[in-house]
Amino acid sequence: MVCLNQSAFEILKAEIQRRCAGSPAGQVQQEIALKRLEKLCTRPGNPLTFEELKDSLNDLFPDFDEKVLRRAAKANCPPFKLLNRVKWGAIALTSMVGGVWVLNLPYPMIRYPVAKTMPIVLLPSFISMDHNYRQAIAATEQADQLVNQATSLADFELGATKVEQAQKHLDALPVWFLGYYPSLYCSWFQCSWQFTLDEFQQARKNVARMQATLYQEKNAQTKLTEAEQAIATAKQQYQQGVTIAQKQIALAQWQQGMDDLRALPSATLAAKTAQTKLAAYERDFQQVAGFTADNVRSGSVIQASKLAAETAQKFSSKPVQTAAEWQEAIKLWEDAIAQINTIDIEDPDYIASRKLLEDYKQNLSSVRLRFVQEKTAVEAYERAQQLTQALIASIPENSKALNRQQVSELQKIITELKKVKPRTTVYAEAQAMLKSAQSKLQK
Repeated sequence: MVCLNQSAFEILKAEIQRRCAGSPAGQVQQEIALKRLEKLCTRPGNPLTFEELKDSLNDLFPDFDEKVLRRAAKANCPPFKLLNRVKWGAIALTSMVGGVWVLNLPYPMIRYPVAKTMPIVLLPSFISMDHNYRQAIAATEQADQLVNQATSLADFELGATKVEQAQKHLDALPVWFLGYYPSLYCSWFQCSWQFTLDEFQQARKNVARMQATLYQEKNAQTKLTEAEQAIATAKQQYQQGVTIAQKQIALAQWQQGMDDLRALPSATLAAKTAQTKLAAYERDFQQVAGFTADNVRSGSVIQASKLAAETAQKFSSKPVQTAAEWQEAIKLWEDAIAQINTIDIEDPDYIASRKLLEDYKQNLSSVRLRFVQEKTAVEAYERAQQLTQALIASIPENSKALNRQQVSELQKIITELKKVKPRTTVYAEAQAMLKSAQSKLQK
């Protein structure tokens, strides 16, 4: 610790410079005073007080501003004493809070002797116990009404929340304390209820029973949703199916969905909901199944065209392909279209075949467009490479700049490279080449 810290030095320095400004004699006083203060800044010892600071400058500045001296003395005084008081006060408070916390830990070996000798220390536990008991009883009663007398899925969802709250508050109760000191607890809070271990265990059994009911209902609701989705998907697949085999598969899935609805546990709300929907599902199923049995179709041509279309789809599924691959995909789509065109207008599958034909034509147009893009891109890239080779050959070895003819050739290269579109096999190489050409053109 030094006699004068930097903050106090700066305060005194500023006042000395103000007083000595514009006076030759004052400059000499200023130098002497500052040197004296600088020595105090390096001298170890106790911080100088107001009187000591005043004495150190009194011979040079008898009328030195006392307000400045007091401000410097205050800045020179470290707040260690105040900090020490705050520190020790905080430590004491923390120790007290920590001690109360330890004594309120839910362990019999700690609470038993404390409750017997100093029950006032357990006041936080008593307050927490009273709150958790009341909340647990209220949440259990509400959950019982919602879960055991549910009329909708919303009742179960709210009941699950109440069960979770009841379980949380029951877990917060010190079970061992209920068996030893229920009367002492009630004497503190004048409770009218008898909170015993038997009551606590009964509450836990009720919560566990409701949790099992909720679990069963949750599984049943999941199966109900899955069965309904399966039936809806089967209906859609039946409507979209164009062959007997596809429709029969859809009907089988439809039947399986209805069987799953019948298998739901009868005590659940999901089973009651399923029973109201089964009648409609069965009626629609009988109508559709009878119509399918009476309308046998010949779908071999459509099936064959779909196989060809699947093969064509495989050849055109890649985002980037060579021109030869696109050309092969065009051929396969043309084969699929040729097969679908053999279906006569009198055929029962004629309407369904027209929809497939439009899809095939659309896919063929898309593939042809990709073929043209790929072919154009490759041709443009090859021309750019040829122009690049010619340009390199025309540039002398020691040339540092391009002449007009060479710049014109470089611009032609850039024009060709810009013709290369994304999703072509040479796009990445063309972009790299384009950046290089543009960079050289800017130079």
